Amino acid sequence: MASSQSSEASPASVKTPSLIVVDPSGNRTTMPLLALPFRIGRQADNQLIMRDSRASRNHARIVMEEGEFWVEDLKSRHGTFVNGGRVTRFKLKNSDRIEFGSPDSYQLIFTMDSGEMNKLLEQFPSPEKTGQLPGGPAAGNLAKLRAVMEVARALQTSLSTQDVLTSVVDAALAVTGAERGFLLLRRVEELEMRVARDRRGVPLAETDLQVPRRLIQRALQQRRELLSMNFDPAEEDGMKPEHSVADLDLRSVVCVPLVRIRVSGGQETSMLSTFNDTVGVLYMDSRIGHADMSAGNRELLQTLALEASTILENARLLEEERMRQKMDEELNVARQIQQSLFPRRLPSTGWFRARGTSEASQQVGGDYFDVMPVNDTCWAAAVADVSGKGVSSALLACYLQGALSAATSNASSIEASMELINRFLGERAEAGKYATIFYCILEATGRLRYINAGHCAPFVVHLDSSMDSLDTTGVPVGLLPWATFPAEECTLAPGDKIVIYSDGVSEAHGPSGEFYGTDRLRDAIRANVAASCEELQFAILDDVRTFTQGAPQADDVTLVILEYVP
Repeated sequence: MASSQSSEASPASVKTPSLIVVDPSGNRTTMPLLALPFRIGRQADNQLIMRDSRASRNHARIVMEEGEFWVEDLKSRHGTFVNGGRVTRFKLKNSDRIEFGSPDSYQLIFTMDSGEMNKLLEQFPSPEKTGQLPGGPAAGNLAKLRAVMEVARALQTSLSTQDVLTSVVDAALAVTGAERGFLLLRRVEELEMRVARDRRGVPLAETDLQVPRRLIQRALQQRRELLSMNFDPAEEDGMKPEHSVADLDLRSVVCVPLVRIRVSGGQETSMLSTFNDTVGVLYMDSRIGHADMSAGNRELLQTLALEASTILENARLLEEERMRQKMDEELNVARQIQQSLFPRRLPSTGWFRARGTSEASQQVGGDYFDVMPVNDTCWAAAVADVSGKGVSSALLACYLQGALSAATSNASSIEASMELINRFLGERAEAGKYATIFYCILEATGRLRYINAGHCAPFVVHLDSSMDSLDTTGVPVGLLPWATFPAEECTLAPGDKIVIYSDGVSEAHGPSGEFYGTDRLRDAIRANVAASCEELQFAILDDVRTFTQGAPQADDVTLVILEYVP
């Protein structure tokens, strides 16, 4: 492990980073990384002591090397995670989230840029220091500016969507002088409370919002711009008398719609205009005095609403991206598992030789092939193509691999084995799922027995360039539960090869959409009839690639070559 530098040896040009520490109770503190390595753990000599029994005594540390900051796991029991992924050693960048194996344990946000913003904020007195209320009569432009800068700091440190929305509500209360602020988001046709605070920053209960939410929603439907309303809920249809202005004792109400932001291809943002594109509302009211809705305050409020809308859209896009990444990771694992099911070694010497390959058009494929020894004088081979694409087809292909491997142990009854697979598939596979299969048994004497369940007809290639087709003997498995699968047989001559392929080969398409076709496949085989099975496989695949010219393919490409050399 590389050595780390202490802060005393750090160059002056390097910014001092900080950690925003969120403890299990949700409290936040900021810790500058003044001494490196910065040790994190349960033990008392760590710079950050995690009071959590699930944390290791020495859980992790942060070091600096060549001006870069790294987090290192110290062989902890539950691991160290950065942005949701487990790490052993990771180079940190601004806003990276560090966690420690338990979702309700400590969370750290690494930040490099909070120092300058904190210096600016220190130049503006907070309401607590001056003894003034943010929206009181003495609250001037400096207090409003400080509130807006608090939003900027929350955005800069990227604590969470909830933190930023809370800062937006606090800033809106400071700008307008309203007493209470509520931020509600649309969930289908309902409004869901996300933030509820008074102008002192004290959290409020959902029940503190006594104005019926459907009234707020109706106001959003009727007016699209900034709303400053003096209304009487008792005049609305269906509203109870106790919801009147007099009973609620409201002097003023301000509603600001949060409109979905669309990011165009040129990275420009635009607001959508229909009610269905309203993501929520920033609602404020006051019992003491009227909210200050002067022109400058209206512009600030509109800016805050736009910022909140942007944050919500970014959070939605980020969640979609995380889901996509998670799906990609899971598909990548599935692909690795699927690839491990293909035979790792194929016979290249002796009386029976084979080569095979399968290239999935997506991350996981629906094609499967296998070559399996039955005994010293008998080999089995199978190629299957499951209908459809994606994970369900890949899972069905995995099932066929296990079923055909089990059937190989009893080579004398390939018909019964195929019928059993067909019934199982018909009873358990999802509707419309089926598979074409070519399954064969080759004996050392040259006797070949095969079942072609709706698969592309393989070619038996003779040394004189003539070819025979092994045509279908039955329907695809999974279509008809009562179907039978009679086996056919023939005898191979020394030097004969069997070319088994999926329709991803014959239906491979070029840039103009034309198919590769079986005629061109025959020509490629004849041009290499004297080659070994390995050379023939390479020649066919090379010809397919030449034809497609890199065009994306819609189907998996599977090719298996068997060679009989007694």
